[in-house]
Amino acid sequence: MGQALGLIQVDQSTVAIKESFGKYDEVLGPGCHFLPWCIGKQIAGYLSLRVQQLDVRCETKTKDNVFVNVVASVQYRALADKASDAFYRLTNTREQIQSYVFDVIRASVPKMNLDDAFEQKNEIAKAVEDELEKAMSMYGYEIVQTLIVDIEPDEHVKRAMNEINAGKFLMCLVYTARLRVAANEKAEAEKILQIKRAEGDAESKYLAGLGIARQRQAIVDGLRDSVLAFSENVPGTSAKDVMDMVLVTQYFDTMKEIGASSKSSSVFIPHGPGAVKDIAAQIRDGQLQAKFMEAEDATHHEHPKEKSKDHAEEAKPVKDKKEKKPKKEKKEKSKDKEKKEKVGETTDVAKLRAKVEKLDAKIDDLKAKKQFEARCPAEC
Repeated sequence: MGQALGLIQVDQSTVAIKESFGKYDEVLGPGCHFLPWCIGKQIAGYLSLRVQQLDVRCETKTKDNVFVNVVASVQYRALADKASDAFYRLTNTREQIQSYVFDVIRASVPKMNLDDAFEQKNEIAKAVEDELEKAMSMYGYEIVQTLIVDIEPDEHVKRAMNEINAGKFLMCLVYTARLRVAANEKAEAEKILQIKRAEGDAESKYLAGLGIARQRQAIVDGLRDSVLAFSENVPGTSAKDVMDMVLVTQYFDTMKEIGASSKSSSVFIPHGPGAVKDIAAQIRDGQLQAKFMEAEDATHHEHPKEKSKDHAEEAKPVKDKKEKKPKKEKKEKSKDKEKKEKVGETTDVAKLRAKVEKLDAKIDDLKAKKQFEARCPAEC
């Protein structure tokens, strides 16, 4: 009825293309329009302004020679101000968009490896969108958004990749187990090394102790033999005398070696509280001996006047002697005590000196005897 009266209705989000005797006249928007068909006015067609989606499945090859199916979704719509271009300039809009999608995907994906293609889906979608925007804008279409929905390798490729991943996982497990075994073996090896090193150290210390013990035993045996031989060849000497002489000889030999060495910069001297006490005792003994010697010299060289003085003092009255007797007795007792101590010290010194001289004489006799015995066979 409406068409008979020349009235038409255009739905929302839709435009109608009006022609006059087959020529484009205008674009009719949504609503009711008068269309006098009797004077050649007619509707050539309708164009939707809604957003439409086109799913494109494109097969291509990656850089590592893996065939994949790339699924792209293109969302587009016709522009109202360019509705005539969208209606008249393109015969099949979907095929046109599909061709551009194929072109861009097959130009981009072969430059990437399979893993890179999965990682760079957004870059591929952006390249498709830019190319479609430039191409479809002149035809009155707007590209709203382009999405790379999926990248599907071939079934055989997927199966092989799954097997490779499973193999890698198994290899990782095996490698981890081997690392664990290797770590255990390494720990056991280090344990054995430490045990063997400790056993070797203990054995070396044991052998070193045996060597030191044998060395000391040999020294003791040699000293014993020397003491016995010296005691037999030199009558009247004791083992203590021989050991004292040996120690003194070793002491002087050590001092001689220290002094003879060109690189020696130190000399061993007694130190400590005990050594200080010994040194103080030696100094005190020396001073006492010096005083004693001076006293002896003074008594041997007394002047006759002093003797007469003593006789005069003896000739004094008995009363004075009785008065001075206690003091004089005390002085005489102290003097006698000092003289006894000094005489005892001098006698000890004299005894030691005589003993040393006796030992020296015996040593000289032995040396002369050995020299004579050594010359006698040759002369005979």
